[in-house]
Amino acid sequence: MTTRRNSTAARSAPCVLLTGFEAFDGAAVNPSQAIVERLDGRRIGGRRIVGATLPVAFARTGPLLRDLLERHRPELVIALGQAGGRAELSFERVAVNLLDARIADNDGAQPVDRPVIADAPAAYFSTLPVKAIVADLQMRGIPAALSLSAGSYVCNQVFFVLAHLLATRQPAARGGFVHVPWLPVQTAGRPGQPSMALETMVEGVAAAIACAASTTEDLHIAGGSTH
Repeated sequence: MTTRRNSTAARSAPCVLLTGFEAFDGAAVNPSQAIVERLDGRRIGGRRIVGATLPVAFARTGPLLRDLLERHRPELVIALGQAGGRAELSFERVAVNLLDARIADNDGAQPVDRPVIADAPAAYFSTLPVKAIVADLQMRGIPAALSLSAGSYVCNQVFFVLAHLLATRQPAARGGFVHVPWLPVQTAGRPGQPSMALETMVEGVAAAIACAASTTEDLHIAGGSTH
C-alpha cells in the first residue's frame, strides 16, 4: 500500500518535460540526449523530470512534441540541442518562424526558406527566466550565456513549435530552448574547439530547471549584445 501511494504521488507531482535529440550528421553521440537520459526520472524542486529524445527530422519532431505536451501536461518544458563550437550552455531567447537547413536531417529532408508553421507569428520569445538562470549558473561556476539565435535547423524548429503550442494550447506552462556544447570526445578531431564535460552539463541543466521552477519573474538586468 505504501509503495502504491508513493507511486501515485510521484505521478501526480508537477512535471518538467526535458527533451533532447538523437545523434545526427554522422556523429555517434549527441550530448543533449545524454543529458536527458541522466535526468529522466529525477525529482528537482519537487517536480518530476520526464525525459524524451526527439528525432533530428523536420517532419517527425512537431507531432511527437505535441503528443508529449498533451500526454504529460508539463509545468515547464526545456528543450536541449547540440551546438558544436559553443563554449557554454546557451539559453536561447528567440525562436524564429524559419527553416533553412544547411545539411539534410536524418530522414534526408533539407527545407530551404520555409516557415516552421504557416500563418504563425514571425517569432516567439522564451518564457523561461533566462537571465536569472544564466546568473545562477555563472555563480555556480558553470559556463552559461544568453543567445539570440537558435539557428534555422531542427533545434529552432522544436523551439518554435514548442513556443507556439504553449502559447495556443497550454498558456499556463513555460518553456524554452538550451543549446549545449560538444562533449570532449566529439572534439578529438577538431583541434582548438571548445567542449564541456557531461557531468557539468547535467549539473547546469538541473540547476536551470530548479531556477526556472522557483523564479516567476526574470531579472531586469542588461543582457543584450552589441553585435
